[in-house]
Amino acid sequence: MTLPAHTVEALPASPGSTARAHLLNGDSVARYRAALADGVDRVARRVAGAERPFTGITPDALAPQIAGIDLDRPLGDAGAALDELDDVYLRDAVWFHHPRYLAHLNCPVVIPALLGEAVLTAVNSSLDTWDQSAGATLIERRLIDWTATRIGFGPAADGIFTSGGSQSNLQALLLAREEACRSASTWDARRELLPRLRVITSAAGHFSVQKSAKLLGLAPDAVITVETDPQRRMVPAAVQREIARCRRDGLVVMAVVATAGTTDFGSIDPLAEIAAICATAGAWLHVDAAYGCGLLVSPTRRHLLDGIERADSVTIDYHKSFFQPVSSSAVLVRDGAVLRHATYHADYLNPARMVEQRIPNQVDKSLQTTRRFDALKLWLTLRVMGPDALGALFDEVVDRAAGAWELVSEDPRFEVVTRSSLSTVVFRYLPTGPGRELADAANLYAREALAASGAALVAGTTVDGRHFLKFTLLNPETTLDDVGHVLELIAEHASRYVRERTTAADLTCQVG
Repeated sequence: MTLPAHTVEALPASPGSTARAHLLNGDSVARYRAALADGVDRVARRVAGAERPFTGITPDALAPQIAGIDLDRPLGDAGAALDELDDVYLRDAVWFHHPRYLAHLNCPVVIPALLGEAVLTAVNSSLDTWDQSAGATLIERRLIDWTATRIGFGPAADGIFTSGGSQSNLQALLLAREEACRSASTWDARRELLPRLRVITSAAGHFSVQKSAKLLGLAPDAVITVETDPQRRMVPAAVQREIARCRRDGLVVMAVVATAGTTDFGSIDPLAEIAAICATAGAWLHVDAAYGCGLLVSPTRRHLLDGIERADSVTIDYHKSFFQPVSSSAVLVRDGAVLRHATYHADYLNPARMVEQRIPNQVDKSLQTTRRFDALKLWLTLRVMGPDALGALFDEVVDRAAGAWELVSEDPRFEVVTRSSLSTVVFRYLPTGPGRELADAANLYAREALAASGAALVAGTTVDGRHFLKFTLLNPETTLDDVGHVLELIAEHASRYVRERTTAADLTCQVG
């Protein structure tokens, strides 16, 4: 039924019509500009005013405040929502741009990439099919080709952007599994083969290898970890030995996972030697270069990745060493034909006839369907800055880490582990005298006390069962003075812990 015009005008505004005012369209661009400008201004003020990388807020302190927000009672105003957000997020955010953030593989981001983020979220292209993305599809493909060329792959190479290194590793191992199962032409043959598949990686490799093996339905003992040398690099002879053992035991090595930049030590496995072993054995070689991919644009250190061009697949995390916002990652393969293992056709999305029509659909290569246009951030970064500028920034952090290693190794209060090829420093405070047995507890305490103060953030790890601290440098603005200052804070916290514990132990002995 159609209501008279005067009746329609007299009806009160519905919740739906109020909500439509918040949709981005031609009528709301003024609201869009104002809201984003307000948000950008607030973040800019926080970035400019961050005197520490962290406030030291604890989950117990912040959780009640967030839990107390009634999500069923909207504030109705972007400014009010930003005021609230400042209290529950921005005020206590961890600021990776601060020079004394030295913890994890989180980089400060470049402004062209932030511009790309603003554009891609507003347009909201979905990179699964051409009719949802148009030029975005071609831009992503061009960046994959560019990265493949930097790796040293030939014209048959291909790849896809992913959400991060873990997903890239998962897809690479999926492809390796399917290639290993090609000879299993029946389900019974495949069911017999799957429990015999093995993946070889190093003790310093990323945990996502084990997680991927579980997700892929491999046996609980499918991942074989081999020893590393004193520089924490995979030992090629150990890889060769395990391949031979697997053959004797009737097992099939479906993949060898080498690492170009381990999370803890920044070590780069001897890629050329491992590639030669894999080629002889007919095993898939995957290189996890999530961290070390910045070397692809380094003006001085590209040679550290020699041999990567012989890999079957490579993981790249632009959001680690290309100074991109999360997320921005990719998996690349030397032979694009293997991506068929991720291809499924749906009549409502990417029917098979589109292949004949030469319509490029990225969903044909991806584990994801709906997917952000994350490639735009890297595209604008390259178009504004260029790869040499990115490489120079990465070289700076590697140089700074070398200086930090020297600083720590020359300080008698600390014990330092192997020198990194990239930008990590693994070390620990080493008490002397009767407090030496408190080293693990003292380093744990120092890290927690440092975080609670907010003055700096460092990471922790274990080496041969002992607790160590870790600097991860990805900020070119971090100076050796910053590193030295943080070392002093660590020594102060750790020595106080040892002093208090040894004093308390002495008093207990005296009383006893």
